[in-house]
Amino acid sequence: MKKGLQKAWGYIWKGVLFFFVSTIFVTLVYRFIPVPLTPLMLIRLVEQVADGDPIRLSKDWVSYEEITPHLPLAVVASEDQQFLGHYGFDINAIEKAMKNNNRKRKKSIKGGSTISQQTAKNVFLWPQRSWIRKGFEVYFTLLIETLWSKERILEVYLNVIEMGNGIYGAEAASQAYFHKPASRMNASEAALIAAVLPNPLKWNAGKPTAYINKRKNWILRNMRNLETLEFEEKE
Repeated sequence: MKKGLQKAWGYIWKGVLFFFVSTIFVTLVYRFIPVPLTPLMLIRLVEQVADGDPIRLSKDWVSYEEITPHLPLAVVASEDQQFLGHYGFDINAIEKAMKNNNRKRKKSIKGGSTISQQTAKNVFLWPQRSWIRKGFEVYFTLLIETLWSKERILEVYLNVIEMGNGIYGAEAASQAYFHKPASRMNASEAALIAAVLPNPLKWNAGKPTAYINKRKNWILRNMRNLETLEFEEKE
């Protein structure tokens, strides 16, 4: 019995060690190379097959320099205005979201996720809400904040985030909605992309509703207040 427990603990510790070593290794690799696929992309492909829909996966990785400066500014202005100053988590936003959720029905729940958290979730995890997934999200958020620069986090985010039905990343979205490369998007178009990110399967940046245009104008005002993004180099 004792030997059996020791053997089981040995397997557990080997599994834990393998998890940490492998995730740190992959995160380091993704610091330098494009992320080829994400769990959400694979889930969407399975859903398309299951529903009998045409397979659609449009993505085209581009470097941060090949994306208009308006788009990083727009997503920070819209999603995470404290992005450059926090270490992956915006405590004030989390507290505000918790108070909001305590007052509203379950279907109206809102999150306080930062761009770093959203990047970690998209690159490494699945989309469903659960405490287990949230725990992994915290771990991977700390990992990318430690091993990547803020610019790299934004670069990955803008290349893998879902921006429409089968559309992932800035380049694919810009081509689909505005018929131009991501480098040529203007401030208004970048703000439209940012405006639909909370629900890219419901809203369309190429055909904005009155609500999306209202969000776009709010984002443009925040962009003017932020003016620019200045990154600190990570060794």
